[in-house]
Amino acid sequence: MDKKKHILSVAGFDPSSGAGLTSDIKTFEAHHFYGLSVCTAVTVQNDMDFKNCHWVPTSIILEQIETLFERFEVNIVKIGIVENWTTLLLILNKLHALNSEVKIVLDPIIKASAGFDFHSQESQDLLDEIWKQCYIITPNYDEIQLLYPHLDIEETLEHISSKTNIYLKGGHRTDKKGWDELYHSGIVMVNIQPNTEKVFEKHGSGCVLSSSLACNIALGQELEDAARSSKHYTEQFLNSSEGLLGVHKYGIQELEEFSSKKPE
Repeated sequence: MDKKKHILSVAGFDPSSGAGLTSDIKTFEAHHFYGLSVCTAVTVQNDMDFKNCHWVPTSIILEQIETLFERFEVNIVKIGIVENWTTLLLILNKLHALNSEVKIVLDPIIKASAGFDFHSQESQDLLDEIWKQCYIITPNYDEIQLLYPHLDIEETLEHISSKTNIYLKGGHRTDKKGWDELYHSGIVMVNIQPNTEKVFEKHGSGCVLSSSLACNIALGQELEDAARSSKHYTEQFLNSSEGLLGVHKYGIQELEEFSSKKPE
């Protein structure tokens, strides 16, 4: 068997390949990992319009996962859209049953950028159990405020960070736009500032960041270094073109060079 390391994406299929499974796979390849994929949904969209979502039955998702684990060693899994929190918890339970040491990077997509609603009206009763099974979650500012509507953002961050690590994406911030925040180890908060003054908006940039983060964790980087490397990679992706679809342009050598640089 090929000795190349594997990372699994559990996510939806986007026909434009800007987001979801195909975006994750391209990100994995750029980091020199072999990407495996389990489809949770077939979406009807392009880079501008999200029209519909057809969900894959939970039993088929779990069957796909189990079959891959029979053949491949998987220690890192990135998860994108799923139908509901109940399905997500079943996926997490299955992954941990197959590999008790697996690290989960969860991108909790609540709404598509075009407005399609996934989870904002759901009961939040399962969320605490979900967070406990994840290594890190990567919401943006809009998403984290929808997770616990009765809490303000500071209270939400305090609550979730007591159960898992958080990479809070700052692209939707009204203040300090593009400044991200990493909350880890229950007590540490790190600001991750932009490395460039201007970026071009991209479809699927959140998927790219969470997938890059999964790769950097798999490479053995400390979480703060992994977060900064992923921020840098995503900015390169955002500036790879002026349109909504980006290009994955660099590989492992540039990642290592960037991660070796310590912040000033």
